Amino acid sequence: MVVRGNFPAEVKEFSKAEEIQGSLSFQDLEDKFMHSVLENNKKAIDEGKLISDAINQGMGSFTPDVMFEQLVKNYSIAKQIYGESLIRLVSGYEPDYVKRNSGVPEFQKELRERINRKMKELKEKGFIGMEHEITNKGFEMASLVLYCQELDRIIPQGISGERLHRKSSHYGENEGFRNFRKGERYRSIALRRSIKTAVRRGHKKIKIEDLQVYEKQSKGESYIIYALDASGSMKGRKIESCKKAGIALAYKAISEKDKVGLIVFGSDIKNSIGPTSNFTSLIMEITKVRASKETDIVSTIKKSVELFPSGNVTKHLILLTDALPTAGKDPEKETLEEASIAGSKGITISIIGIGLDSRGKDLARKIAELGNGRVYIAKNSENIDQIILEDYYSLD
Repeated sequence: MVVRGNFPAEVKEFSKAEEIQGSLSFQDLEDKFMHSVLENNKKAIDEGKLISDAINQGMGSFTPDVMFEQLVKNYSIAKQIYGESLIRLVSGYEPDYVKRNSGVPEFQKELRERINRKMKELKEKGFIGMEHEITNKGFEMASLVLYCQELDRIIPQGISGERLHRKSSHYGENEGFRNFRKGERYRSIALRRSIKTAVRRGHKKIKIEDLQVYEKQSKGESYIIYALDASGSMKGRKIESCKKAGIALAYKAISEKDKVGLIVFGSDIKNSIGPTSNFTSLIMEITKVRASKETDIVSTIKKSVELFPSGNVTKHLILLTDALPTAGKDPEKETLEEASIAGSKGITISIIGIGLDSRGKDLARKIAELGNGRVYIAKNSENIDQIILEDYYSLD
């Protein structure tokens, strides 16, 4: 469901947008990582996924002995801590198989050996350190896998499209035609229009004065901040989907010459990056996000005011959460006050709520009304990337 102000409107489907050409590369990462992923090297992909899953489960390091003990003594608790995907990638067994055989001594011996072997492989490749902590190289690999997985999803489905702005820019969509001027790019020439002009004038060949170029519709720079809730309830698959949505936003917006920033919040502001066109740094920080405790929306809105530049540019905050604010003495009142302050500074605010209850939906609508933005209520996190891009396309 989408709401602008107090007027709800259900989104029944997302229309197919024009596919963009080209891509944004991880120029700062080692080429061999990119090649191994893009060439569909399953082992490299699985290792990146393993690290990504660990981060999404709130882990900053691996403790192989503890993991083994939990898997064989209390599988149900181990499943809650690690998640089925991580158990599969570390052990090499299907989770149900681990559960059924966790009490068999022969299997326990094999399971321990497999876990230790996997840790050794990750160490040798530099993905984890001597204390089994995730290294920067490990974060890079996890970033690449998330990046490739999300692009594999949004490009074939035509989710990425073109957004038009009102303010002036060198780039833009074709709107009208005018005469060619000396020094202009030949790529801007409207060939069919030029031929028609030459024919109409009775010319056997196209002359300089016949050349017509596309008149571009103005398209100005926008600054977007993606605020991601990293509270405990976002752990696992949910935070992974929201990370991929952030990657989709960064990929699309930066390719459109806009700038994207990031705020990671939980009980406080965990990390923040001002709006930038540095795609690599954004993806790396998104990948590192781990879930923690409470939800502090007040500090998030306040931080966004600090990060946005001054001046007459589009400033838009996309705030993604699955819960009401819980930090502060009167979190709901304080949240609305900060939303009002942000709105007075020309910042629009859209809320994407995942599984919010009726009270949460009501607060989200009030925030969006004060921020002159939209509310998107998602039942689950599966299509968050589509919702994020839909909101991005709606910017003036």
